[in-house]
Amino acid sequence: MNAMVETDVLIIGAGPAGAAAALLLSRYGVKTLLVNKYPGSSPGPRAHIVNQRTMEILRELGLEDTAKAIATPQPLLGDHVYATSLTGEELGRIKAWGSSPEALAAHAAASPCAMCDLPQLYFEPMVLQAASLAGAQIRFQTEYVSHRQESEAVVSVLKDRLTGAEFQVRSAYLLGADGARSQVAQDIGLAYEGELGLTAAGSLNVEFTADLSPWVAHRPGDMYWFVQPGLGIRGQGIGSLRMIRPWHKWVAVWGYDLAKGPPPMDEGEATRMVHRLLGDDSIPVTIDAWSNWTINRRYAHQLSHERVFCLGDAVHCHSPMAGLGLNTSVQDAYNLSWKLAWVLQGKAAPRLLASYDKERAPVAKQIVEYAYDCGRYIADMFRSLGLSANPSPEQMARSLAQLKEPTSAGAALRAAWREAVDSTLAGFGGAHGVEMNQRYVSNAVFAEDDDGEPKAPSEFHHEASTRPGAPLPHVWLTRHQHRVSTLDVCGKGRFTLLTGLSGQAWASVASAAADKLGIDLDVHVIGPGQSLEDSYGDFARMSGVAENGALLIRPDRFVAWRARNDNPEQRERLLSVLQSILS
Repeated sequence: MNAMVETDVLIIGAGPAGAAAALLLSRYGVKTLLVNKYPGSSPGPRAHIVNQRTMEILRELGLEDTAKAIATPQPLLGDHVYATSLTGEELGRIKAWGSSPEALAAHAAASPCAMCDLPQLYFEPMVLQAASLAGAQIRFQTEYVSHRQESEAVVSVLKDRLTGAEFQVRSAYLLGADGARSQVAQDIGLAYEGELGLTAAGSLNVEFTADLSPWVAHRPGDMYWFVQPGLGIRGQGIGSLRMIRPWHKWVAVWGYDLAKGPPPMDEGEATRMVHRLLGDDSIPVTIDAWSNWTINRRYAHQLSHERVFCLGDAVHCHSPMAGLGLNTSVQDAYNLSWKLAWVLQGKAAPRLLASYDKERAPVAKQIVEYAYDCGRYIADMFRSLGLSANPSPEQMARSLAQLKEPTSAGAALRAAWREAVDSTLAGFGGAHGVEMNQRYVSNAVFAEDDDGEPKAPSEFHHEASTRPGAPLPHVWLTRHQHRVSTLDVCGKGRFTLLTGLSGQAWASVASAAADKLGIDLDVHVIGPGQSLEDSYGDFARMSGVAENGALLIRPDRFVAWRARNDNPEQRERLLSVLQSILS
């Protein structure tokens, strides 16, 4: 075995979680090695929705414009069409992914960033390239074998899959971002709730190239759903097309009986399946690839053991409904990376790292349960038509015909169908609260009695709050007449104190606390004549404190503490608050 390789953090897996952690840690000055057992990043589209919270992280990292340049923007995602086939009869639409006027307004109020569609095969290389440029060492064809924990390090055994040679890496911390069947998670004995491959139906993806613009450009959306007899997704007679690149790269999705295994597949069978969903076998189609997947519902109660931390699909596996997987994985990395950096740099004690489990395990549970529950809305559509799983062609034809009957029975069926179709929005952009309303309770948050008890926020609507443990709300400030988000002046690996014009006494207090603790702590006084001005008055309205009060913001832009005013007792608490958070 070759000589020992030394690094601060070793990351296993180059998916969204691992890639984001490598980039963040490298930006924070942490020596990082990322390894991936495959020859490259994801070759298939896989996850694709990038929500506002993740776009905010990309904005901080200087990647927002890069992402927008290669993504499909929000205005082209909104029409989810339900039909008998792409060229066939329409049965209804929903305004998905925040495309309704009301949702667009809510999105604009919640964040300086817009969501987009950026499939994983484009997302991963973008982040990995930035990580490499930031100094991360990245090795493909390198497989994790095992590890052992020592008192002050983790020693991992890795295998070079090109030569078969094994070598060791000594790191202060090990991150397992190695997917749903994580070997790292297994090695540290993580306990899970739920299971993989939960339903009786598997799903088959066929990636293909075809110019479908004559049937979609006038009703642009990222997915088109087709009610057809057959087993279908979740055994419910429905297939779908998912847009990868408008309007020529696609994935066709159909279902199969999991107990019988995937059906035999070749180019001819794949083409027939695609043409069935298109409803026209004369449309030229080129088959690019095919694969199968299952619905999962599993999350870990604990995400770490001593010096080993798991993130991404290693700790939350779920349905693709609501588009939460990639986003939650990146946000896991955003939560953990600054804490590792501060501990490694001696700015915080290792106890700070205990907050990762406390803060992210509840999020893992929430998104897994929410995504799985969204599947019932697809089933509700069939129940609304009086159809059971796997209906016969005759049964489906009768129900669809009844939708057009000018009778009281037809009216009742149409009303039930419309209600069921509308309910599917929960899985396609209706989870704005799940995306944006995380609330942390941990040793890295300092809440006081007058902050009140934390309340479970809405799953469906964004709710801004400055209660400690909530993400800092976005409002627009101005600097030299240009708009600047509150989010833009925080983060970047530093704590930040925000106060109003009459709170200038905080500057000297913060400077003294930072000097005593040896940390970075930025102070921004917001008001007339300052470099940041509250031109719209929105900061004063959202802050939840008096003008001379203050908000202490963590490096991941969550509210760590708030002081209602600047009386001497409040100012004196700043040092003890920081000491508590940093352990």
